[in-house]
Amino acid sequence: MGKKSVSRFSVSAPSDLLQEFNSAISDVGYSRSEAVQTAMRNLLGEFRWTREAKGIMTGAIVVIYDHEARGIEEGLTNTQHHNQDIISSTMHIHLDDRHCLEMIAVKGEVKDIQDLTKELTRQRGVKQTKLALVTLPR
Repeated sequence: MGKKSVSRFSVSAPSDLLQEFNSAISDVGYSRSEAVQTAMRNLLGEFRWTREAKGIMTGAIVVIYDHEARGIEEGLTNTQHHNQDIISSTMHIHLDDRHCLEMIAVKGEVKDIQDLTKELTRQRGVKQTKLALVTLPR
């Protein structure tokens, strides 16, 4: 049986994010490599699932962003207005002095929801997005 090859790469991250990451993986008992590999597998699994889904679905897009980033609130609002055909509702939550969480309820074609999620993710100031979709009951 052949040995799997291993690739090394470097990652840049804000110091506070790395500190929080190190603390979390210490609690779990992971090395950095194990934690990054697990995170990569989770992302790829989620990515594959959302790519394979088809038809009408409903769910939520959760967005965490830095409201002090230039143009972020206007950008998010414009994006949501351009997608009001699939957005049912939004909820805005203040997390701290600088960060907000936006929950966007969606219903529509999976491709349209995925495109909206990508558009939100690309906006300057967005720290994290999470898409959760479920099939509609028949």
